[in-house]
Amino acid sequence: MTALWDTSGSAVIKALAAERRQAGSVSSGLALTLVAVVDERLVTEAEQAATHAAAQHPCRLLVVVRRRPDSPEPRLDAEVSVGGRLGPGEAIVMRMYGRLALHAESVVLPLLAPDAPVVTWWFGDPPHLIAHDPLGVIAGRRITDTMAGADPIASLGRRADDYAPGDTDLAWTRTTLWRGLCASAFDSLHGPVHTLTVSGEPNNPSRALLAGWLKSRLGVNVALEDTRGPGVTGVEMQVGADTVTITRSDGRTATLSRTGHPDRAMPLPRRELGDLLAEELRRLDADETFAEALEATTGTSGLSLRPPNRAHIWQDPALDADPDPALTTT
Repeated sequence: MTALWDTSGSAVIKALAAERRQAGSVSSGLALTLVAVVDERLVTEAEQAATHAAAQHPCRLLVVVRRRPDSPEPRLDAEVSVGGRLGPGEAIVMRMYGRLALHAESVVLPLLAPDAPVVTWWFGDPPHLIAHDPLGVIAGRRITDTMAGADPIASLGRRADDYAPGDTDLAWTRTTLWRGLCASAFDSLHGPVHTLTVSGEPNNPSRALLAGWLKSRLGVNVALEDTRGPGVTGVEMQVGADTVTITRSDGRTATLSRTGHPDRAMPLPRRELGDLLAEELRRLDADETFAEALEATTGTSGLSLRPPNRAHIWQDPALDADPDPALTTT
């Protein structure tokens, strides 16, 4: 590992080349570049999640920590490693101070793995507009987490307003196991769907997206029921003459109940952040199912028809009355 203090982008590139020569690493084995935009207070958690995901998807990991854009002097501190504490791949952690934090792409662009797709992940309050952040504009796949916002449901609305094919959200990824169970329940069910209810914590975006997905797939309005959680706690479906309920109150095990059949218990754990990130890195194309669920959840239409590319919109948090959280720093 090489630590660089008050350095430059060119010095970081040279340090990465030196680390790669020492480790015998070749960039041709990289599947993608993962750019993680992280708040300082969340760096350790983000590094652990990204390391876990990188073990399944070999990538060049670029961690960007924006700090104090009002600092009078721009400064870059970096940690460069290949096969170090951040896993077997190539990793660079960059802390940017002063006005450099608003132009992070000037350092990041030369560090992208050649001929590899770019995925940008914001771990923290997601941006109001991804076009405000050049690190999102350069990416073909963009991952946010509305659960990190102060008002997750309002954040879902912003994600729909700002959506472009290639966007996804970890609140959607958290519904994967629930969607699998709901779909499997229909293997032995026949008849029209009469009612649907999804229960869970109020203001939980995963509950909202799961309900939106059911509505988009089945064409039936879905009722929401508040519980103490954690997260999504149940789905109840009235299909023909049968009532099917899937309940999970402990965040670990689900119980499937159906009229006239014995209850079945099955594992349904709340997954770790690294597993969620790894799932999203499995696909680099647009997730049309997510777009349909987001449409049904927010009432916004035509999301999949929007152009996938964005043009950068400059916003200076020092001058704007409502600075985008993607550019505000700690």
